[in-house]
Amino acid sequence: MSTPSPAPRPPLVPPPPITGRPSLTPPPPLVPAPERADAPVAPRPPAPAARRMTPPPPGSLGGQWPAPAAPAPTPAAPPAPVEPQPAGSLGGQWSTPPTAVPDQPTAPAAPAQSTDGPGTPEADAQPSKREMRQQAKAAKKQAKQKDQAPAEPAEPSEKQAKKAEDKAERAAKSRAARARPGTRGWFGAANGGSVVVQPAEEFRGTTVQVCGMWPFAAGTGAPTVGVPLGRHTMTGSAICCDPISWFQRAALISNPSAFILAKPGLGKSTLVRRWCTGLSGYGVMPLVLGDLKPDYVDLIVALGGQVITLGHGRGSINVLDPGEATSAAARLTGEARKRVLADAHARRLTMVEALLTISRKTEPTDHEVTIIDRALRVLDEKHEGIPVLADLLRILREAPEDVRSVALDRGDMNRYRDRIDALEASLLGLSGIGRFGELFSAQTTNPMMRDRPVVYDVSALGDSDKDLQAAVLMACWSSGFATVNIANELAEAGLEPRRHYFVVLDELWRALRSGKGMVDRVDALTRLNRTYGVGQAMISHTMNDLQALATSEDVMKAKGFVERAGMVVCGGLPSAEMPSLTDVVPLSRVEQNELVSWTDPPAWDPKSGRESAPPGRGKFLIKVGGRPGIPVSVQLTQAELAVNNTNQKWAETSRIGLVERDDVPAPVQQEVTV
Repeated sequence: MSTPSPAPRPPLVPPPPITGRPSLTPPPPLVPAPERADAPVAPRPPAPAARRMTPPPPGSLGGQWPAPAAPAPTPAAPPAPVEPQPAGSLGGQWSTPPTAVPDQPTAPAAPAQSTDGPGTPEADAQPSKREMRQQAKAAKKQAKQKDQAPAEPAEPSEKQAKKAEDKAERAAKSRAARARPGTRGWFGAANGGSVVVQPAEEFRGTTVQVCGMWPFAAGTGAPTVGVPLGRHTMTGSAICCDPISWFQRAALISNPSAFILAKPGLGKSTLVRRWCTGLSGYGVMPLVLGDLKPDYVDLIVALGGQVITLGHGRGSINVLDPGEATSAAARLTGEARKRVLADAHARRLTMVEALLTISRKTEPTDHEVTIIDRALRVLDEKHEGIPVLADLLRILREAPEDVRSVALDRGDMNRYRDRIDALEASLLGLSGIGRFGELFSAQTTNPMMRDRPVVYDVSALGDSDKDLQAAVLMACWSSGFATVNIANELAEAGLEPRRHYFVVLDELWRALRSGKGMVDRVDALTRLNRTYGVGQAMISHTMNDLQALATSEDVMKAKGFVERAGMVVCGGLPSAEMPSLTDVVPLSRVEQNELVSWTDPPAWDPKSGRESAPPGRGKFLIKVGGRPGIPVSVQLTQAELAVNNTNQKWAETSRIGLVERDDVPAPVQQEVTV
């Protein structure tokens, strides 16, 4: 039976080339499988002869060829394991290696045929996608194993050895750091460390509240600028303070002045003496313008200063004496000379007004002040030398034309006499006849010098005559500030070096109570301390001394002395003083209680039979504005103890004995038998 010939097929059109893809490489040659020793290997059947492939019919999907006619059935060999394609190939045809058939003789393997062309069995039986992925995975694993093959260790270089050593050192430090917490907590995760430190919350509160949260709170220390005073009563730290140093060097106060308040016997004078001693070492001249006890005479003598004694039969002071103004004006020229002479004239006029106020208990009238002013100018023109109050009275009685013109006598001498009658009577009492005459009617016995410490000793004046004490104090203050003004003018002209003075105004309340208008004159002195270049210390017992004045205006001005002071130093004060004191100086409740506790009486020592020192002696509270006070205990050196004894008259024990007199016979002593 004849088989019809197949119809001719159209020519095979190859697919278009794929760009950007590497060309396929032929697979490696087949490697025969290893022979088994326990079973013979069956021979591989011969490969079928290549047959010519015809192109697919039109309309079929390209690339797939129809399967040829099936040959005679032959026993199929089990599939052999597929060898993976070498790395770098992108797919291709896979050939089937020879497979060993058990219990059959092995035939020699036929040479591998090329798979480039179609029609081969390898091309017809292509692997699935799953097999291809498995083969690719196995190939990658095999290549990785080849790359990780152990190589011979090489000798490390010096740089590598140093790097390894540093790494080991860092690891050791890291292990050591884990053993203790660092500045930001424990190292490592979940150990409580903080990479970013959060700012602590801040709270403000009073000392009563804060001390409960932190019981070791303490205030800041006082500046160590100025004269050493002693130690802080609570902390024991050294306290240095004086009005000039805190104003000039430390800039802690706005006014170089201090107001001191304390009960008698608690050390007000001791504190001021320490300031005088320390400031003299800084080149400052102490000026004690009126020592009523005396408390400062021994100190000024020890400093090499000048002691001017005033009193009945002891010394006098001439209120019309220009002092060193005349000699200074001769050395100056121009405006400086005019200022010195004008200041000297104004001070003499002020002192005459003050004496009239104290003697009359009232201020002179404006008309009387004008007459005195013109009379002083006429006196300077006509009188040779230094005039006294008697010379001023003589000018008024002579009635020169210049004086009559200001007296408005209208050409009538009787009218002139009526105008100056009261003034003439007052000056007559100051010129040697009245109670003031002996002190102010004569020339100055000991003129004040500007180049050394000075003290006016007025302790000879008794406390019975308060008006006389006040008049003498005003005269001393006027003379002292006049000397300071002359020194400043000479320093500004370059004729003398600059000198600073520390003026002490003790027993201030005596001068303020002496008469109406005295507060204004003291107020004028205290306002010019910065202008004159002087430090100032005003001393009084209590605020009630300043409030016990004639008028409410004087009381307010007296309070201004305390308010304008750069610092207020308070010693022991009674509790009744606190309301008036806190109106001027802010004091906390603790500070008030401390001041009151310093007034307690001293304790009795049964062993020695004597009283111990009062608890508040030498203790003071330094107040500067609204700042907390600085409690200090003044401590004296051995060199100061000899010049700080204000009870020298009680140093010796009183002895009872008779004084031998020529006109009185001595009593006869009789023996008494018991």
